[in-house]
Amino acid sequence: MTTNILLCGVGGQGTLLASNLLAESAMEAGFDVKKSEIHGMAQRGGSVVSHVRFGDKIAAPVIRKGECDILLAFEELEALRWSEFLKPGGLVISNAQNILPMSVSAGKDKYPEKITEKLGALDIEVISVDAMGKAREIGNQKCLNVVLLGVLARKIPAIEKKIWAELIDRRIPQKLKELNLKAFNAGWNLV
Repeated sequence: MTTNILLCGVGGQGTLLASNLLAESAMEAGFDVKKSEIHGMAQRGGSVVSHVRFGDKIAAPVIRKGECDILLAFEELEALRWSEFLKPGGLVISNAQNILPMSVSAGKDKYPEKITEKLGALDIEVISVDAMGKAREIGNQKCLNVVLLGVLARKIPAIEKKIWAELIDRRIPQKLKELNLKAFNAGWNLV
């Protein structure tokens, strides 16, 4: 059995750290793991995408369209943009945040309206959370990626919660550990 998870966001949201923690947690749980990243113009607010696949034996790192089990989106437009990768009945976990692309900021395009409703019309499950609001409530908006990881972790029973907590404890710098453990638990408790 293979689990395919696609993480997508905008540069600076911590998408790559989240994908690294996901991949490492799956390895810690005993799975074969493959990961692939696309950075784009990440430093300028461009799209960042990471494919994480884990299971008994994984041959390729890239998820094909229509085969994604879970889409973890750090921003609503990214959720809509990458939704075609989800399989029927798949799950999208989306941060209820809108970050305007350059084309929208420049007045060349219009940001789509009612994205969560559009996603809900597809044959998928949709969980929309205010990860940014929860991160601010905890004390640092930069930990929104770990809030989202907590939500995701709750939906992956094959990886025990203690594996995630131990990994955060090992991988996050000392001065940010407590904050990130709070963020993870806050996300865990959102669903």
